Amino acid sequence: MPLDAPLNSLGLPKPPAQTRVVVAMSGGVDSSVVAAMLKEEGYDVVGVTLQLYDHGAALAKKGACCAGQDIHDARRVAEAMGFPHYVLDYENIFRDAVIEEFADAYLAGATPVPCIRCNERVKFKDLLATARDLDADCMATGHYIQRKMGAGGAELHAAADPARDQSYFLFSTTPEQLDFLRFPLGHLASKAETRALAAKYGLSVADKPDSQDICFVPSGNYAAVIEKLRPGAADPGEIVDMDGNVLGDHRGVIHYTIGQRRGLGIGGLDDPLYVVRLDPDTRRVLVGPKEALSTRVIPVREINWLGDGAFDGKAEHHVSVKVRSTRPPRPAIVRPLGPAEAEVELLDPETGVSPGQACVFYETGGSRILGGGWIWKGR
Repeated sequence: MPLDAPLNSLGLPKPPAQTRVVVAMSGGVDSSVVAAMLKEEGYDVVGVTLQLYDHGAALAKKGACCAGQDIHDARRVAEAMGFPHYVLDYENIFRDAVIEEFADAYLAGATPVPCIRCNERVKFKDLLATARDLDADCMATGHYIQRKMGAGGAELHAAADPARDQSYFLFSTTPEQLDFLRFPLGHLASKAETRALAAKYGLSVADKPDSQDICFVPSGNYAAVIEKLRPGAADPGEIVDMDGNVLGDHRGVIHYTIGQRRGLGIGGLDDPLYVVRLDPDTRRVLVGPKEALSTRVIPVREINWLGDGAFDGKAEHHVSVKVRSTRPPRPAIVRPLGPAEAEVELLDPETGVSPGQACVFYETGGSRILGGGWIWKGR
């Protein structure tokens, strides 16, 4: 192929018919539209769906991804659009890479984000390797995020629709993975456009509800899953105030998260109390006033850097950060402590910062994701 060959819509110097694209199909409307769109454009599409867990319990559960119904829906879309579709059994990989850590994190008093680990360790690692084994030129997903070419190569940018943006969950995408990945929906203005495309292609999933729950917690009961994986995890303990005074008893540290106010069972006080810290070693839940949740300095590790130059090549990075997926980016200074560890100073204090959550770095005033890392308790 000549070097000056025109680029196709996926940025590759080939005609679509000669470009093989593996589409990661969850069975939902987003990835189904991606597959149908690329097939209509003439690409050599191969659909792949991962069976990630024993989906028997979720067959009748709406709002959980990767369940049995979802595999069926993905297969129907592939049949209707006329491209091959494969289901890969990744249950053991998923359990080892995602579910076990999820349980251990809760037992350690953290609040994990398993969807990020799934993208990092399963979808963008093992599945991406499978796509290469299938001689694919790239892999496409239904995520709402944008891949743009910059002076230094492919960059990750927030979706055009802030309400659908999934950048918080994709910060750990590496530059090498980004070279191979494509996100055809990231530029759409709204989810309504996606559903309109699904209707245009006549897809059976056009009106299918969005997934809400973590796929292996189809009932929404996190504690029950953890107790099953780690018997004894819900041992009771004490609820104490900032001075160590016992205010009551609790039914297991795994039932609480940092910043929680409701469900503490210690009413009758003049001022509301919030969960400030979890101590799994002593099985204590520490509560205090809202101001006790205020945090300005956050230790972050396992950093994936997507910015220009080496992460620790500068003493400071002035960026904006998200410490929870539902919160807007806040101005911050990131001070590297090494190639993959840093201290993040928030210019304005944030409440409810919890170990186990991600701290994602954004270009201030722009849409580019500069990477991020995992919040931990520090040394």
